[in-house]
Amino acid sequence: MDLKALTEAFGPSGSENEVRKLLKEAASKLCDDITIDRCGNLVCRRQGSDHSKPSVTFAAHMDEIGFIVTGHTEDGLLRFRPIGGVDPRVVVSKWVLIGPEKIKGIIGAMAIHLQTKADRERVLGYDNLYIDIGAADSKEAEKLCPLGTYAVFDTEYTEFGDGFIAARGLDDRVGCKNLLEILKTSDYEGDLCCVFVTQEEVGLRGSTGAAFHLQPDIAIILEGTAANDLGDTPLRYQVCVPGEGVAISFMDHASIADKDLFNQMKDVAVARGIPHQIKRAITGGNDAGSFQTSGKGARTCVLSVPCRYIHSGNNVAKLSDIKAQADLALAFLNSL
Repeated sequence: MDLKALTEAFGPSGSENEVRKLLKEAASKLCDDITIDRCGNLVCRRQGSDHSKPSVTFAAHMDEIGFIVTGHTEDGLLRFRPIGGVDPRVVVSKWVLIGPEKIKGIIGAMAIHLQTKADRERVLGYDNLYIDIGAADSKEAEKLCPLGTYAVFDTEYTEFGDGFIAARGLDDRVGCKNLLEILKTSDYEGDLCCVFVTQEEVGLRGSTGAAFHLQPDIAIILEGTAANDLGDTPLRYQVCVPGEGVAISFMDHASIADKDLFNQMKDVAVARGIPHQIKRAITGGNDAGSFQTSGKGARTCVLSVPCRYIHSGNNVAKLSDIKAQADLALAFLNSL
């Protein structure tokens, strides 16, 4: 599937409908069974012929970080809060799309000319921000964007430099794209499931329901993760580097990789000549935590695409790393 279409689809946590519709259309002819569960997860299953092989689930989350309307001012501005972890320092003056009509708005704060010295030294927070939609008053603002209306950054997919892309929501539309590639390409003879999950950014909620229901032997999570490779950052703090391949994680804040799977991933990558790196820092968390601890549990491992400026309006990744993620996932599956 076209990554441009996926990254530009509207899909903050709790409002993944547009993304799910695209993925369902693309996956419908690639699996034996496709369902949407009560959590909103898109579950694509293929029945295997060899039951001696382990059941394998690949997961990627459809949702992205975003915002939600929490109030209206008398002069027609929107008060809002983040959905997921969004640093308020990266949102000022950014365009957003609001609600199903994708109303345009711009995130504002007091101009520097009007700030006191104390204002400039204060840490900027969401109480100091608003979204300007050009409404005349609170009545018009509430009519256009009622309480609970979702919003996302207004960002166009762009290719630039030496194989780099910038887009909104690369975490985790890159994983979603590669789940489709697995369904399209794999001839795995065991039971195979690719599940596109909801609400990862607000606490791994969709994957918890999916994990209890699916109960796979092995769960592999395809993710986008933070790269911190710029400037004078010491190597030990760089996490991973765009352009050096898919990042294999040994531990994060939600799970510890199954040691045998972790080693097998490395061995397969070396044997197949797939560009890869080991994620250096224990940071972040993802749906592996749900699969590892739900029901009977599952053996888990995480394959991530390094992304600069993650959880902002412009994530940056390298196309070669996205391909490496798909290549390693497929090569691992074929090694079972």
